[in-house]
Amino acid sequence: MARDPEPPDPEAVYERVGREVAARADRLWEVSLALHSAPETAFEEREAARLLSGELEREGFRVERGVAGLPTAFTGRTGTGGGPCVALLLEYDALPLLGHACGHNLIAGAGLGAALAVRGALGGEVPGSLLAVGTPAEERGGGKAVEVEAGLFDGVDAALMFHPGVYDWVHAPLTASARVRVAFHGRAAHPTGNPTEGIDALGALIQLFNTLGVVERRFPSGSHVQGIITDGGRATNIVPEYAEGAFGLRGATTAALEELVEELHRCAAGVARATGTRVEVTRDGARYEHFRDNEVLSGRFARHLERAGIRLSEPVPGVYLGSSDIGNVSTRVPAIHPFVAIMGPDASDHTPEFAGAAAGPRGREVMLAAASALACTAVDVLLRPDVPGDAWACLRAKAEAGL
Repeated sequence: MARDPEPPDPEAVYERVGREVAARADRLWEVSLALHSAPETAFEEREAARLLSGELEREGFRVERGVAGLPTAFTGRTGTGGGPCVALLLEYDALPLLGHACGHNLIAGAGLGAALAVRGALGGEVPGSLLAVGTPAEERGGGKAVEVEAGLFDGVDAALMFHPGVYDWVHAPLTASARVRVAFHGRAAHPTGNPTEGIDALGALIQLFNTLGVVERRFPSGSHVQGIITDGGRATNIVPEYAEGAFGLRGATTAALEELVEELHRCAAGVARATGTRVEVTRDGARYEHFRDNEVLSGRFARHLERAGIRLSEPVPGVYLGSSDIGNVSTRVPAIHPFVAIMGPDASDHTPEFAGAAAGPRGREVMLAAASALACTAVDVLLRPDVPGDAWACLRAKAEAGL
């Protein structure tokens, strides 16, 4: 009777991963620079999706485009099936006016490099499943949130990505966030001819801003509201009958975010009663859930990254660095989202300087190091039988603790 072949030795595969990434380094950087030089914003990433999915297809991945009903989303799959499933996540949307000032071109390059390196290091015989997932619209729109709801991550045992930043942190302290629109309806009138007939919708909206400014003093750490006026009337000699504001809300946890949304509803309703207006409060786009780091997987990524001389530390307590739709993935499957610095801590992303760094030598160095570390972490999930179970146990423990 023929015996099943022995599984590959992970330590030997790590070495092959390094060689695979090195062999592809120039091409991965060309892809990253191509994305950087032609930035595309949320749900408009047609050329980016074409380029990245084409690279996967040429190297033997089974590519499906337009997944989850999103024209610029895709998956590339390889493997024997019937075992662990690892998803490597590629972001590639850019910021309006600032281009790749969040470094998504490096995320895409690293995820692509990791996927190709794992397949190459295992000779095309990937045990289980290896999935490269194109995730559009992280900056606005929440492509991953849509993919989660569409079931794209069902059956995935590990979702892996990294993010360039200004800190070397083993995981990202990412808050939950939502966008809400508040519209007040009043009654138009001439401010001197018949002022008593008017109901000032803009005045109501301004009062809402003032009310939130008072109640925010009791918001818990990590929670805040930031708003802008998107419609304040049409003429100075007409009492505005309609006014609208857009509000961004963040909470340290998804539960804290929902409490904040309810607070906004209560404040808006109170203002409407006090001013005689009618108010509408509506969600605008997908909710981003808070990120749950999986220490089993992020610890392995950090150890692999040390081979490149980059050491990650724990985040500074109480410091939050925004929100991301990776949070929606991390509450369903074990996930990582480490930060690796391409600039110093005195700098910031979402700036022209950071966009420049994302096309500079440090950006290339970090992208390639992250590709190798992501690939080796994927190998751990695929080849070390204890890793998927430990990762799932970690996620379940956090969920049960409400973390």
